Amino acid sequence: MTQPFELPHFYMPYPARLNPHLEEARAHSSRWARDMGMLEGSGIWEQSDLDAHDYGLLCAYTHPDCDGPALSLITDWYVWVFFFDDHFLDMYKRTQDRAAGKAHLDRLPLFMPMDLATPVPEPRNPVEAGLADLWARTVPAMSVDWRRRFAESTEHLLNESLWELSNINEGRIANPVEYIEMRRKVGGAPWSAGLVEYATAEVPAAVAGTRPLRVLMETFSDGVHLRNDLFSYQREVQDEGELSNGVLVLETFFGCTTQQAADTVNDILTSRLHQFEHTAVTEVPALALEKGLGPSEAAAVAAYTRGLQDWQSGGHEWHLRSSRYMNEGALATSPLAGPTGLGTSAADVGALLAAAGAERLRAFTHVPFQKVGPSILPDFLMPFPLRLSPHLDAARHEVTRWCHAMGILEEGVWDEDKLDAYDLPLCAAGIGPDSTPDALDLSSQWLAWGTYGDDYYPLVFGHRRDFAAAKTCTERLAGCMPIEGAPATVPVNAMERGLADLWARTTAGMTAEQRRTVRDTVVVMTESWLWELANQFQNRIPDPVDYLEMRRATFGSELTMSLCRMGHGPAVPPEIYRSGPVRSLENAAMDYAMLLNDVFSYQKEIEYEGEVHNGILVVQNFFGCDYPTGLGIIHDLMTQRMRQFQHVAAHEFPVLYEDFGLTAEGRAVMEGYVEELRNWMAGILNWHHGCRRYGAGDLARRAHGFVPDRAPSVPSIAGLR
Repeated sequence: MTQPFELPHFYMPYPARLNPHLEEARAHSSRWARDMGMLEGSGIWEQSDLDAHDYGLLCAYTHPDCDGPALSLITDWYVWVFFFDDHFLDMYKRTQDRAAGKAHLDRLPLFMPMDLATPVPEPRNPVEAGLADLWARTVPAMSVDWRRRFAESTEHLLNESLWELSNINEGRIANPVEYIEMRRKVGGAPWSAGLVEYATAEVPAAVAGTRPLRVLMETFSDGVHLRNDLFSYQREVQDEGELSNGVLVLETFFGCTTQQAADTVNDILTSRLHQFEHTAVTEVPALALEKGLGPSEAAAVAAYTRGLQDWQSGGHEWHLRSSRYMNEGALATSPLAGPTGLGTSAADVGALLAAAGAERLRAFTHVPFQKVGPSILPDFLMPFPLRLSPHLDAARHEVTRWCHAMGILEEGVWDEDKLDAYDLPLCAAGIGPDSTPDALDLSSQWLAWGTYGDDYYPLVFGHRRDFAAAKTCTERLAGCMPIEGAPATVPVNAMERGLADLWARTTAGMTAEQRRTVRDTVVVMTESWLWELANQFQNRIPDPVDYLEMRRATFGSELTMSLCRMGHGPAVPPEIYRSGPVRSLENAAMDYAMLLNDVFSYQKEIEYEGEVHNGILVVQNFFGCDYPTGLGIIHDLMTQRMRQFQHVAAHEFPVLYEDFGLTAEGRAVMEGYVEELRNWMAGILNWHHGCRRYGAGDLARRAHGFVPDRAPSVPSIAGLR
């Protein structure tokens, strides 16, 4: 069969290395697969299939430094996961039998107990037998924290196969953002990262959940998956009828040729690898200092980081050789026609660094404060009607009184004229049209506090390039939200007074766990402002995927949604909110709203503030396109995210209700939550049209200072501590 496109020139500057225990792993995995029933008689593989796929070679490339027994165990895990994938394809995807597929998946977590003394069921098939054996052989060497993380990533890998199956049943191709998020789970790279820890060093629990380690894992995942999509397009899309492939997703979204889509996938892959390197060099060392890691812990993080890097180069080398993929002639296509032995995917380092370096440099060479003119507003898709609270006027008066009382209008960043122009109660009145007067006041004041903070950080800390003061401020804000009797920070400025007041009133009737949830969402938002400052100081336009994910935090979306969920009561179990469909619905709504904000605020941010955090600018930088083209891409993505929201609510939620056996009361609560998110999006769109924060005339009127006749003052570090 003719290849559907020419493989692109991959960015891979690290030479692959081969583990010397390759033959030992090959022989062991072959015996093990036969013992588990995966070969002749399984109906899935023959010995010739296993030999041709050569998972021993994959693992020897991706884990070059571990000893023989560890490499054999890791190879067995990969034999199992690929067998699971092919077994699920034949048994459930080809037959489109979702019910049987779900029953199969529901049993698998039973074979991964945290305590090995817990009995497991008798395996019914090779997938169950293999998982039971591997779990018992692997987890004794690892901590409980690692077991929990690895079990969770394994369950995601298994359960999200249902998402793929549902899309096949519907003939539906995901949008790009949805695809990246779901591919991480079903593609298995977070699971692979857990095995990298097994092979190298376990990540200390103190840093395992932090942004730098999360970004390392996610960029690693995206790199692995996007590379696999390029090599497997022919097999998955043309042979198997698969719809979960990044090349196909971009073909559909952009309406472009397969070759153009493949080249764009490779550009995203390169960008994700750049993000991996940037995080490893800048954020990870700072994290080690911040958390006070000892030498052995810092060495463990470094070994894990190197292990992820080895996986990228080794996985690429294996794709060039495995019969499972489209790779004809790939080993002989080096632009310099150089050697084709071990590690030669990185042989043309000069050429690939020249091309990739130009892309990397572009992210740091943006000229700020360019004149772009009024923001162009397209015809936004908004299928939900707007309703406004009848208590709006009263909330406007109350938010002004509250801001004066907290000192927000006395610090030189905002004045009463700005507050009136921004009209944040208008946003609250659309988000919560049925709110009581007190609830509307509280919502308006949260919006005022968050918007003030979003303005304060770049104007005060950014203007003075004072990251240390910003970090101290952020730490003190967290102290304004005490839990379970912890001492509270004594407020010394408007942001701290405002947060302390909002925290006390919002959480008065909450449990400690509910308080912790709200606190975490506020901390995520304030820490994301530090991420923006770091990029501002470096004049760095973020990677597109990193931008989208961090923008949800900077926009404060999680805070708003967590407050919505608090009132839902016990009718909805917490695992519902952690499920794929609910997270998909929420993320689609968040992305629609924050990209909407980027469209309205383009002139404000690019021309007047010198910002690098705007989705249109990110797209312009990535594709090298002009403002109207970048706007068109963002508008199309907004439209797709809205349609995804509608699709999830209409088609995935009913299945979710059945899967969890949700009561009629629980279903009503969840349908009410969908309605709340509809109001949230409609209210935010109305506010952008109705406020005086983004219009060209309002921006010009404020072009000569932060507020009339005053510059902002900054409390000293000593005063903040």
